[in-house]
Amino acid sequence: MSSSLKARWKAGEVTLGAWCMIPNALTAEALAHGGFDWVLIDMQHGCMDYQTALDMIRAIDLTSAIPIVRVPWNDPGIIGRVLDAGALGVVIPMIQTVEDARRAVEACLYPPAGRRSFGPVRVGMRDGPGYFAEANSRVAVIPMIETLEALAAVEDIAAVPGVDALFVGPFDLSVALGLPPGDNDGKPAFDAAIRKISNAAKGAGVATAVLSNAKVAPLRIEQGFQMISVTTDISALTMATRADLLTVQASTKGNAHAR
Repeated sequence: MSSSLKARWKAGEVTLGAWCMIPNALTAEALAHGGFDWVLIDMQHGCMDYQTALDMIRAIDLTSAIPIVRVPWNDPGIIGRVLDAGALGVVIPMIQTVEDARRAVEACLYPPAGRRSFGPVRVGMRDGPGYFAEANSRVAVIPMIETLEALAAVEDIAAVPGVDALFVGPFDLSVALGLPPGDNDGKPAFDAAIRKISNAAKGAGVATAVLSNAKVAPLRIEQGFQMISVTTDISALTMATRADLLTVQASTKGNAHAR
């Protein structure tokens, strides 16, 4: 069994990951072979259904990367299914209140810490009979902080037993703050929100996580984030193919045969 993100965060490590929006196991496997600590399958805004997400988890399992899933909503049904499929962390969007965070924890953890139903059919094949005993210590519960309601309650959300990291959703958080979607570093409201979330996480002894990119990731590391995405499959594919096209076009400029 691979070491958990939870253990690595407790040891003070920064973990870097890739983000899957494309519904394809081969794409997920290619990203996972890139040397990332974790690869996240985005079932909220990505284009995959459950069967595809299962196949993507299995593809990631061929590598040393840890499979993470962002579920569509704080629903125990889909949370339980992605965990039974083999996810070792769940990012839960649009957490608003302490009660929301408690429900997320309950869905992710087996009793007595939670209320997850036992039936690890696929993950049991992967990890063997020892999965049940170690699941609660390995599965990372990661609520997202991306609304004004969540920001107001962030200290209490961070303190909910079983929460392992607070995930900053910079796009929705920016929109909630009246800013354009994106990384709005340098804008006072955005910077204050980042500080508040980071301080709440530190006070509760949990990690901070964020959707990011290669340009912004170094700043997030300086800010103390320990779970940071550095690319998405969509952006990587788009930028690489565009760069290749521009390279060829530049090298053949003025060549009539290249038109």
